[in-house]
Amino acid sequence: MNGPGERRTSAADALPPGARIVASVLPADLARLGEEVAALEEAGVDWIQFDVMDASFVPNLTFGPDVIAAARRHTSLPFEAQLMVSHPDVLIEPCIDAGCDRVIVHAESTHNLHRSLMRIGERGARAGVAVNPATPADAVVNVLDLVDLVLVMTVNPGFGGQAYLKSMEAKLRVARRLIAGAGRRIWLEVDGGIAPDTIETCAEAGADVFVTGSTLFHDPRGMAHAVQDLRARATAAMHDGVAEGAATRPT
Repeated sequence: MNGPGERRTSAADALPPGARIVASVLPADLARLGEEVAALEEAGVDWIQFDVMDASFVPNLTFGPDVIAAARRHTSLPFEAQLMVSHPDVLIEPCIDAGCDRVIVHAESTHNLHRSLMRIGERGARAGVAVNPATPADAVVNVLDLVDLVLVMTVNPGFGGQAYLKSMEAKLRVARRLIAGAGRRIWLEVDGGIAPDTIETCAEAGADVFVTGSTLFHDPRGMAHAVQDLRARATAAMHDGVAEGAATRPT
Protein backbone atom coordinates (compact mmCIF):
# COMPACT_ATOMS: atom_id res chain seq x y z
CA MET A 1 0.00 0.00 0.00
CA ASN A 2 1.23 3.52 -0.75
CA GLY A 3 2.02 5.72 2.21
CA PRO A 4 0.31 9.06 2.88
CA GLY A 5 1.16 11.62 0.23
CA GLU A 6 2.57 9.08 -2.24
CA ARG A 7 1.22 9.34 -5.75
CA ARG A 8 -1.22 6.59 -6.69
CA THR A 9 -1.88 5.61 -10.26
CA SER A 10 -5.33 6.06 -11.75
CA ALA A 11 -7.01 6.02 -15.14
CA ALA A 12 -6.64 9.81 -15.32
CA ASP A 13 -2.85 9.57 -15.02
CA ALA A 14 -2.64 7.38 -18.13
CA LEU A 15 -4.29 10.00 -20.36
CA PRO A 16 -2.24 12.25 -22.66
CA PRO A 17 -1.17 15.67 -21.31
CA GLY A 18 -3.93 18.25 -21.29
CA ALA A 19 -6.91 19.46 -19.36
CA ARG A 20 -8.96 17.06 -17.26
CA ILE A 21 -12.74 17.51 -17.33
CA VAL A 22 -14.55 16.36 -14.20
CA ALA A 23 -18.31 15.98 -14.07
CA SER A 24 -20.26 17.11 -11.03
CA VAL A 25 -23.44 15.08 -10.72
CA LEU A 26 -25.34 17.81 -8.86
CA PRO A 27 -27.53 18.56 -11.93
CA ALA A 28 -28.13 14.86 -12.67
CA ASP A 29 -31.50 13.17 -12.43
CA LEU A 30 -30.89 11.16 -9.26
CA ALA A 31 -33.73 8.80 -10.13
CA ARG A 32 -31.57 7.78 -13.13
CA LEU A 33 -28.14 8.23 -11.59
CA GLY A 34 -26.74 4.98 -12.95
CA GLU A 35 -27.71 5.96 -16.49
CA GLU A 36 -26.36 9.47 -15.95
CA VAL A 37 -22.88 8.37 -14.85
CA ALA A 38 -22.73 5.88 -17.73
CA ALA A 39 -23.63 8.68 -20.13
CA LEU A 40 -20.90 10.88 -18.65
CA GLU A 41 -18.35 8.14 -19.25
CA GLU A 42 -19.51 7.77 -22.84
CA ALA A 43 -19.25 11.55 -23.27
CA GLY A 44 -15.56 11.40 -22.36
CA VAL A 45 -15.23 12.99 -18.92
CA ASP A 46 -12.11 12.03 -16.99
CA TRP A 47 -13.67 11.40 -13.62
CA ILE A 48 -16.83 12.12 -11.63
CA GLN A 49 -17.23 14.28 -8.54
CA PHE A 50 -19.86 13.78 -5.85
CA ASP A 51 -20.58 16.91 -3.79
CA VAL A 52 -21.44 15.53 -0.35
CA MET A 53 -23.30 18.29 1.54
CA ASP A 54 -24.75 18.22 5.05
CA ALA A 55 -26.91 21.40 5.31
CA SER A 56 -24.48 22.61 7.99
CA PHE A 57 -21.13 23.45 6.42
CA VAL A 58 -23.10 24.55 3.34
CA PRO A 59 -26.80 25.46 3.07
CA ASN A 60 -27.80 22.39 1.10
CA LEU A 61 -28.29 18.66 1.61
CA THR A 62 -27.33 16.27 -1.18
CA PHE A 63 -26.27 12.63 -1.04
CA GLY A 64 -23.95 10.37 0.87
CA PRO A 65 -21.97 7.16 0.54
CA ASP A 66 -24.96 4.92 -0.19
CA VAL A 67 -25.82 6.90 -3.31
CA ILE A 68 -22.17 6.89 -4.41
CA ALA A 69 -22.03 3.11 -3.92
CA ALA A 70 -25.20 2.68 -5.98
CA ALA A 71 -23.61 4.58 -8.88
CA ARG A 72 -20.26 2.80 -8.66
CA ARG A 73 -21.24 -0.30 -10.64
CA HIS A 74 -22.47 1.75 -13.62
CA THR A 75 -19.09 3.18 -14.68
CA SER A 76 -15.38 2.44 -14.53
CA LEU A 77 -14.48 6.13 -14.20
CA PRO A 78 -12.66 7.29 -11.05
CA PHE A 79 -14.87 8.88 -8.39
CA GLU A 80 -13.98 11.70 -6.03
CA ALA A 81 -16.04 12.93 -3.09
CA GLN A 82 -15.87 16.58 -2.15
CA LEU A 83 -16.85 16.66 1.53
CA MET A 84 -18.72 19.92 2.04
CA VAL A 85 -19.54 18.88 5.59
CA SER A 86 -18.85 20.06 9.14
CA HIS A 87 -17.39 16.75 10.32
CA PRO A 88 -15.47 15.27 7.39
CA ASP A 89 -13.76 12.52 9.38
CA VAL A 90 -17.10 10.76 9.82
CA LEU A 91 -17.49 10.32 6.05
CA ILE A 92 -13.94 9.59 4.89
CA GLU A 93 -14.01 5.82 5.29
CA PRO A 94 -17.63 5.38 4.11
CA CYS A 95 -16.88 7.32 0.92
CA ILE A 96 -13.78 5.25 0.23
CA ASP A 97 -15.72 2.07 0.91
CA ALA A 98 -18.40 3.30 -1.50
CA GLY A 99 -15.84 3.42 -4.30
CA CYS A 100 -14.21 6.86 -4.21
CA ASP A 101 -10.64 6.95 -5.45
CA ARG A 102 -10.11 10.42 -3.95
CA VAL A 103 -11.65 12.26 -1.01
CA ILE A 104 -11.41 16.06 -0.82
CA VAL A 105 -11.57 17.81 2.54
CA HIS A 106 -12.26 21.53 2.89
CA ALA A 107 -9.55 23.31 4.84
CA GLU A 108 -12.22 25.30 6.70
CA SER A 109 -14.17 22.25 7.87
CA THR A 110 -11.81 20.83 10.48
CA HIS A 111 -9.27 21.88 13.10
CA ASN A 112 -7.25 18.77 12.27
CA LEU A 113 -6.80 18.98 8.52
CA HIS A 114 -3.44 17.19 8.57
CA ARG A 115 -4.91 14.23 10.45
CA SER A 116 -7.94 14.01 8.15
CA LEU A 117 -5.77 13.95 5.03
CA MET A 118 -3.46 11.36 6.56
CA ARG A 119 -6.45 9.13 7.27
CA ILE A 120 -7.43 9.20 3.60
CA GLY A 121 -3.95 8.11 2.54
CA GLU A 122 -3.80 5.40 5.18
CA ARG A 123 -6.97 3.92 3.69
CA GLY A 124 -5.28 3.69 0.28
CA ALA A 125 -7.18 6.54 -1.38
CA ARG A 126 -5.94 9.84 -2.74
CA ALA A 127 -6.41 12.98 -0.67
CA GLY A 128 -7.38 16.43 -1.90
CA VAL A 129 -7.76 19.74 -0.08
CA ALA A 130 -10.25 22.47 -1.02
CA VAL A 131 -10.42 26.16 -0.14
CA ASN A 132 -13.50 28.38 -0.24
CA PRO A 133 -13.42 31.81 -1.91
CA ALA A 134 -12.64 33.72 1.29
CA THR A 135 -9.79 31.37 2.28
CA PRO A 136 -6.29 32.26 1.07
CA ALA A 137 -4.38 29.76 -1.04
CA ASP A 138 -1.57 29.49 1.48
CA ALA A 139 -3.96 27.71 3.87
CA VAL A 140 -2.85 24.49 2.13
CA VAL A 141 0.91 25.02 2.18
CA ASN A 142 1.57 22.72 5.15
CA VAL A 143 -0.41 19.78 3.75
CA LEU A 144 0.90 19.67 0.19
CA ASP A 145 2.96 16.59 1.09
CA LEU A 146 -0.28 14.71 1.80
CA VAL A 147 -2.38 15.54 -1.25
CA ASP A 148 -2.36 14.98 -4.99
CA LEU A 149 -4.96 17.69 -5.67
CA VAL A 150 -5.71 21.24 -4.53
CA LEU A 151 -9.21 22.53 -5.27
CA VAL A 152 -9.92 26.26 -5.53
CA MET A 153 -13.61 27.08 -5.32
CA THR A 154 -14.70 29.80 -7.73
CA VAL A 155 -18.18 30.01 -6.18
CA ASN A 156 -19.33 29.80 -2.59
CA PRO A 157 -20.10 26.10 -2.18
CA GLY A 158 -23.58 24.73 -1.71
CA PHE A 159 -25.45 25.00 -5.00
CA GLY A 160 -24.79 24.32 -8.65
CA GLY A 161 -25.27 26.86 -11.40
CA GLN A 162 -23.76 29.84 -9.54
CA ALA A 163 -21.96 32.73 -11.23
CA TYR A 164 -18.20 32.41 -11.55
CA LEU A 165 -16.07 34.61 -9.28
CA LYS A 166 -13.38 36.00 -11.57
CA SER A 167 -11.45 37.37 -8.60
CA MET A 168 -10.44 33.78 -7.76
CA GLU A 169 -8.07 33.68 -10.73
CA ALA A 170 -5.45 35.49 -8.64
CA LYS A 171 -5.75 32.70 -6.06
CA LEU A 172 -5.26 30.09 -8.78
CA ARG A 173 -1.97 31.75 -9.70
CA VAL A 174 -0.81 31.69 -6.08
CA ALA A 175 -1.86 28.05 -5.71
CA ARG A 176 0.03 27.12 -8.87
CA ARG A 177 3.21 28.71 -7.50
CA LEU A 178 2.80 26.84 -4.20
CA ILE A 179 2.34 23.58 -6.08
CA ALA A 180 5.41 24.25 -8.21
CA GLY A 181 7.42 24.68 -5.02
CA ALA A 182 6.21 21.33 -3.65
CA GLY A 183 8.36 19.45 -6.18
CA ARG A 184 5.80 16.75 -6.94
CA ARG A 185 2.79 16.23 -9.21
CA ILE A 186 -0.28 17.86 -7.69
CA TRP A 187 -3.39 18.64 -9.70
CA LEU A 188 -4.91 22.13 -9.43
CA GLU A 189 -8.65 21.75 -9.70
CA VAL A 190 -11.20 24.54 -10.07
CA ASP A 191 -14.90 24.20 -9.31
CA GLY A 192 -17.72 26.69 -9.78
CA GLY A 193 -19.21 28.37 -12.83
CA ILE A 194 -16.92 26.53 -15.26
CA ALA A 195 -18.22 27.08 -18.79
CA PRO A 196 -16.85 27.95 -22.25
CA ASP A 197 -16.58 31.63 -21.30
CA THR A 198 -14.66 31.01 -18.04
CA ILE A 199 -12.53 27.90 -18.52
CA GLU A 200 -9.81 29.56 -20.60
CA THR A 201 -8.89 32.20 -18.03
CA CYS A 202 -8.89 29.54 -15.30
CA ALA A 203 -6.48 27.47 -17.35
CA GLU A 204 -4.25 30.47 -18.07
CA ALA A 205 -4.15 31.14 -14.31
CA GLY A 206 -2.86 27.64 -13.58
CA ALA A 207 -5.72 25.17 -13.28
CA ASP A 208 -5.44 21.82 -15.04
CA VAL A 209 -8.59 20.08 -13.72
CA PHE A 210 -12.02 21.62 -14.31
CA VAL A 211 -15.23 20.59 -12.54
CA THR A 212 -18.43 21.35 -14.38
CA GLY A 213 -22.02 20.25 -14.08
CA SER A 214 -24.60 22.54 -15.65
CA THR A 215 -22.51 23.06 -18.79
CA LEU A 216 -22.42 19.31 -19.44
CA PHE A 217 -26.03 18.53 -18.67
CA HIS A 218 -27.52 21.54 -20.45
CA ASP A 219 -25.49 21.69 -23.67
CA PRO A 220 -28.08 21.57 -26.50
CA ARG A 221 -25.55 19.65 -28.64
CA GLY A 222 -25.04 17.01 -25.98
CA MET A 223 -22.56 16.06 -23.28
CA ALA A 224 -19.88 14.83 -25.66
CA HIS A 225 -19.81 18.19 -27.43
CA ALA A 226 -19.54 20.01 -24.10
CA VAL A 227 -16.63 17.82 -22.96
CA GLN A 228 -14.73 18.18 -26.24
CA ASP A 229 -15.27 21.94 -26.38
CA LEU A 230 -14.22 22.55 -22.76
CA ARG A 231 -11.17 20.30 -23.03
CA ALA A 232 -9.97 21.95 -26.24
CA ARG A 233 -10.40 25.45 -24.84
CA ALA A 234 -8.66 24.63 -21.56
CA THR A 235 -5.78 22.68 -23.09
CA ALA A 236 -4.98 25.48 -25.53
CA ALA A 237 -5.15 28.06 -22.73
CA MET A 238 -2.93 25.93 -20.47
CA HIS A 239 -0.20 26.07 -23.11
CA ASP A 240 -0.70 29.83 -23.47
CA GLY A 241 -0.45 30.27 -19.72
CA VAL A 242 2.86 28.40 -19.56
CA ALA A 243 4.23 30.37 -22.51
CA GLU A 244 3.38 33.62 -20.76
CA GLY A 245 4.89 32.48 -17.47
CA ALA A 246 1.51 32.61 -15.71
CA ALA A 247 1.45 28.95 -14.69
CA THR A 248 4.36 26.56 -14.41
CA ARG A 249 3.13 22.98 -14.59
CA PRO A 250 5.10 19.79 -14.03
CA THR A 251 5.20 17.21 -16.80
